Amino acid sequence: MSDPGALAGLRVLDLSSYRAQLAGRLLADMGADVIKIEGPGGDHARTIGPFVNDEPHRDRSLFFWFYNLNKRSLTLDLTRPRGVELFRQLASSADIIIESFNPGHLASMNLGWEDLRRLNPALILLSVAPFGQTGPYRDFAADDTVLTALSGMLYVNGFPGRAPVRPLGLQAYHSASYYGAIAALCALFARDKSGEGAWIDVSMQEATASAVEHVAGSYFENHITEPRRGTLHWSRFFRVGKCRDGYIMHCTLGDWTSLIEWVKSDGKAADLTDPEYQQVMHRFLKAEHLFDVLDEWVKDYGRDELLERAQLLRQPYAIVRRPEALFDDEQLSARGFFAEVPHPELGRSFRYPGAPYLFNGTPWRVYRRPPLTGEHSAAILRDELGIDCAELAALASEGII
Repeated sequence: MSDPGALAGLRVLDLSSYRAQLAGRLLADMGADVIKIEGPGGDHARTIGPFVNDEPHRDRSLFFWFYNLNKRSLTLDLTRPRGVELFRQLASSADIIIESFNPGHLASMNLGWEDLRRLNPALILLSVAPFGQTGPYRDFAADDTVLTALSGMLYVNGFPGRAPVRPLGLQAYHSASYYGAIAALCALFARDKSGEGAWIDVSMQEATASAVEHVAGSYFENHITEPRRGTLHWSRFFRVGKCRDGYIMHCTLGDWTSLIEWVKSDGKAADLTDPEYQQVMHRFLKAEHLFDVLDEWVKDYGRDELLERAQLLRQPYAIVRRPEALFDDEQLSARGFFAEVPHPELGRSFRYPGAPYLFNGTPWRVYRRPPLTGEHSAAILRDELGIDCAELAALASEGII
């Protein structure tokens, strides 16, 4: 038997849509018993592809799998009084509830913060909404694209003089989920001292703004609105260049003398041998020109050849890979990053991204594959609420579970 996770013994009820399901996944990865509560037809995320073998099926969505690894599934119709009653019974002994409904929706079901606190004073309620539970925007709808725009993330993404570019993936949703999980852990520490739960109000827009490295800092410290810089990093010491067969990330923070001697030996140093470039601040001020010269230097190099030589010279260079190439990445393989997760019902295993952190005493691990729709409903209701087989059958026939 593997050692229990850091959050072993904690019970989490996950009511969230895919815009916050990563928060529950992060807690489940640390050993918490996270129960994904979904309607009898299954969570909407199950309808989002890609699907195994490109065949749509509610139990074969890779999108759903990523956000719900290590969770259990309970189907429950919360639009009906009996479904709400069963949820209240589960909530009375839960540690954390995660929800991403529109502000006020839970309260309309008699499941708002005041209702839940009376039921379970030690409960932690994590509410994730586009603009939080209060304020003039609280009732506005917003998807990931809108949130990245209103946070400043979209504005700084792209090339100068051209339109901004939408960030890859669902970065606003992920930012909010990470902040939500961190806040839930903080609330657990506080509960250890006070014995009282807490209502955590996460604004997805604020969480995303906090995750845009330099934008908020530049605005509040220097009153500067950051521009789009293309692949030039805001620090001005990194930029992506194109090799003969791929892309490389330049860096001018390593041993500058070794780097420029290498470039000089290829006859491509131009004016970079001038003594002024030995100064970090000069390289900062002349970044655009400097990287233009380095781009001219690498254009005829093979990408992997350049990286190997750079590493030998202790230069902090890196290659830019396509996502699918990460499966064959030597470093990720050496670190055992990817995890093989068996799916017995499909007769095969699938590779999942592994730990986003390293814990020594309670390492990240796979506890269970993502759940089938309602896979654990009977066990949860029987073991936690004492519901017998006859009542379970009645609940199923009525469409409540």
